[in-house]
Amino acid sequence: MAETARGAAHHSVWLEGKARRRGRGGGQPSGLDRERITEVTVRLLDAEGLAKFSMRRLAAELNVTAMSVYWYVDTKDDLLELALDTAFGELAGLLPDPEDEDADWREQLRALATAYRGLLVRHPWLSPLAGQYLNIGPNSVVFSRSIQRVVRRTGLPAHGITGAISAVFQFVYGYGTIEGHFFARVADTGLTPDEYFRQAMTATAEAPQTAEIIEESKNLMAARGGDTVAEMLGRDFAFALDLLIAGIEAMAERG
Repeated sequence: MAETARGAAHHSVWLEGKARRRGRGGGQPSGLDRERITEVTVRLLDAEGLAKFSMRRLAAELNVTAMSVYWYVDTKDDLLELALDTAFGELAGLLPDPEDEDADWREQLRALATAYRGLLVRHPWLSPLAGQYLNIGPNSVVFSRSIQRVVRRTGLPAHGITGAISAVFQFVYGYGTIEGHFFARVADTGLTPDEYFRQAMTATAEAPQTAEIIEESKNLMAARGGDTVAEMLGRDFAFALDLLIAGIEAMAERG
């Protein structure tokens, strides 16, 4: 079987009854199973990125032929969709208790947003796949349900729930995606994030086309604070999230 052609219509593996298949019957290769194949897929995507991933590369890592992998998944799309939901499974232990009515929804929302940000940073390949597929695997659905249950407790009217979810989690998606790309770019240079940031700031401060805006931004950079890239990113994320939560509070008070 060939890998799915780019642009071809893709029907979710979760809707076609293939997600739990254990192999096609007699003759399948020994030593493989769906879980191991998906686990190695996630590891390869983390190490080499989405652009370099292929069924042939996966088969080589598993020390089998590409056709052996196809005993367990029909297409590359199916496998990537399984890998996507496996990654979302990392959030399972971080989800708030939906039965805890005494919990502060603000803190629960912060915890969900922070967990999602971390997932996007750890797996830079996740954000394009989350936009490409329906993202309806069991782990993703549990995460989405947890978000919905928390936001329902904010006091917003029903017609505002999906908008609030979009405001918070589209922000996190964008922030985590850019942050993940930044760290991937840094890794390719062999520098630490702080070394890379200092070199980039020096270069842009000296370049004629960017020097003026860098000079104008100096007071803002100083006010933000933070001695490391991680601290600066963390402070910006926390403040932006607080702004969104404050907006939800204000809209809830309006009724």
